Amino acid sequence: MSSPSLTLTLWGGSWLSGHTSIDDMIDALQVWAPLQLVAAHDEPASVASGVTLEPVVGAATLSAVIRRAAPTDGSGIRLVLPAPGDVQGLPTGTTFARAALAGGQGVLVGVPGAPGLGLVPVVEGPDVLRWNVFAVPELPEPSACPGLGEAEFTLREAVRGAAETLTGIRTVGLDGRRTDPRAEIADAVAEQARHRYPDHLPARAVRILDSADQVAAILTVASGGRDLQAGSASAVSMREEALRPLWTTVRTARLTAVTATLESWHRSDRATGR
Repeated sequence: MSSPSLTLTLWGGSWLSGHTSIDDMIDALQVWAPLQLVAAHDEPASVASGVTLEPVVGAATLSAVIRRAAPTDGSGIRLVLPAPGDVQGLPTGTTFARAALAGGQGVLVGVPGAPGLGLVPVVEGPDVLRWNVFAVPELPEPSACPGLGEAEFTLREAVRGAAETLTGIRTVGLDGRRTDPRAEIADAVAEQARHRYPDHLPARAVRILDSADQVAAILTVASGGRDLQAGSASAVSMREEALRPLWTTVRTARLTAVTATLESWHRSDRATGR
């Protein structure tokens, strides 16, 4: 898992679909931080969500928030992964949109075209994760995503492109010494692997999410995010320009895998009459 919002979306969707329990969702979230806080951003959010302005301890509160806003058929939860210049899926002009863009992630719950709720996680300490709940006056229609096949192919190309970009830009440690990025990449991938997926996640979605984590690890090292820096000012500019579309590919792949998974669970529920 690459973010708390992705974890909440997948495990929350699995719970809504009846595949896993609330305890499974709570356990998955607590890998991010043992202490989870939930609080309404303002009074309208408090009224809409039933959550107080003062933080409530416990990830179980998130299940009540989701259940309050999600439709009764088990659908209605989705992930957003915005970035500057790429705000697809956000309800424009809202406080939630600004918070999600600042954090690079968020979760929307509800029916498109109707009022709903948004959740944005904020790290408040090494063992504390706070979920801020926002009232969203009208949820936008979901953004169109490519198919799983297209996303998987694009990611394979991105792996090659990310590796070439990394080897083409000389990096040095912050202490001025040259450094081998392979250990940094392995550490980043291992960090993502601490977070497990629901057992019934489609195999192709797992492959896409794992590949996205691999590309993201390479890009994190190439961007200097793990105590590395480019060797010159021109390298910094070249690096940022080269990595920007690759990060877009990673976000799109993650959104595609999550969206397709939630849709498959919902179709299965309707087929079985659940």
